Amino acid sequence: MAAVGTATIEQYNYDIVRKFSIMALFWAVIGMAMGVFIASQLAWPFLNMDPWFTFGRLRPIHTGGVIFGFGGCALFATSYYVVQRTCQTRLFADGLASFTFWGWQLIIVLAASSYVLGYSQGKEYAEMEWPIDLLITVVWVAYIAVFVGTVMKRKQPHIYVANWFYIVFLLAVALLHLGNGLAVPVSLTTMKSYPLFSGAQDAMIQWWYGHNAVGFFLTAAFLGMMYYYVPKQAGRPIYSYRLSIVHFWALSFMYMWAGPHHLHWTALPDWVSTMGATFSIMLLLPSWGGMINGIMTLSGAWDKLRTDPIMRFMIVALSFYGMSTFEGPMMSLKDVNALSHYTDWTVGHVHSGALGWVAMISFGALYHMIPRLWDTKLYSTKLVTVHFWLATIGILLYITAMWISGIMQGLMWRAFDDFGNLQYSFAETVAAMHPFYVMRALGGLVFVSGMLVMAYNCWMTISQGKAAEAGPAPVAA
Repeated sequence: MAAVGTATIEQYNYDIVRKFSIMALFWAVIGMAMGVFIASQLAWPFLNMDPWFTFGRLRPIHTGGVIFGFGGCALFATSYYVVQRTCQTRLFADGLASFTFWGWQLIIVLAASSYVLGYSQGKEYAEMEWPIDLLITVVWVAYIAVFVGTVMKRKQPHIYVANWFYIVFLLAVALLHLGNGLAVPVSLTTMKSYPLFSGAQDAMIQWWYGHNAVGFFLTAAFLGMMYYYVPKQAGRPIYSYRLSIVHFWALSFMYMWAGPHHLHWTALPDWVSTMGATFSIMLLLPSWGGMINGIMTLSGAWDKLRTDPIMRFMIVALSFYGMSTFEGPMMSLKDVNALSHYTDWTVGHVHSGALGWVAMISFGALYHMIPRLWDTKLYSTKLVTVHFWLATIGILLYITAMWISGIMQGLMWRAFDDFGNLQYSFAETVAAMHPFYVMRALGGLVFVSGMLVMAYNCWMTISQGKAAEAGPAPVAA
């Protein structure tokens, strides 16, 4: 802290990081609870309530709440924290940073409200209609200005690798959002618009965006998180800085070309989807290189896995990152894709990445960061351990249910009787999936219960940090 007259100014802008950290926890609870509810709607259809609270209208609230609410706020918080710490300078343009906070929260609320009312472009990860898309563009440009402006005014000549991953995430998401958001409004007084592209071209643009939203929003950005918080929590330097740079450039180049593997067996030209599958297989190399780099950072400090539950979150996250980045390329192969596509196997794959990689690394980063933001100790490490096991068990229940259900679906859809007719009707496949839908809802409930434990633990940590300003506060064991 530096004194200026009677006022004090923080060396770093932690206020904006605190706000985003709190909202990350808030949107995690809301988005994941909505996920449990819509999973329950599939298991028990009577829970669908026309017209506003049906699965179709609530699902994008779940995906948007978790990806852009929880994930987005976690990325804003960690990127603002990391860029200040590694550049050793205060955040560029405090007012603009504050605008990104309020603008992002407004976007999430407007998007969720519009989905319930039936306004949607029907595009995965890009359901928002054009007025909200324009607001996203403005907020995102402000985010880029704040982050890049901070890097430019750095006091360290070196740009740490985590910042490279955050920068490519910022630039790629801007490019993807602009490309996929091209639409013609019906009028300036209505929310409705129609995409500029149609048919296979629209599908290609959408999956160019959709896959790269996973590639750059849910992978590259969280790798930036990993490259800072894993070494910090482990108290060790990154295993190989050279490997981290190779990881960055290979991932950034290859991911852009992998999207068409979602469109095997469609009207898209065969060579385009083959190219997507080829780059997907090539992505194994940088992905596993990054996973190994993160895990090997614990060399000489493996005992931390027995004593530090926060470290467990991070290492399990890296393990799921490795598993998901093996499963994805495997599912991009045409023969495997013929069985897996349009089935629950894809849902299991997505959630092994979303819950196992994205959520677990975010939990570890937030547990590391929150006590430091409020200058206190974590309220309870025992509750962190409880959360770890609830999260891990919940994920395993979820993805196991979806793997079994998805492979069963694919096999039943392809089964023929002796006369060459389909052996099972569609209704029979749905009935066979029911027990696994119940199992998925249970897994989600276990995971959300862990999220509630984390929210309580962090709330108590924040409370004792505030109380410490007036006097000492007790800390749980």
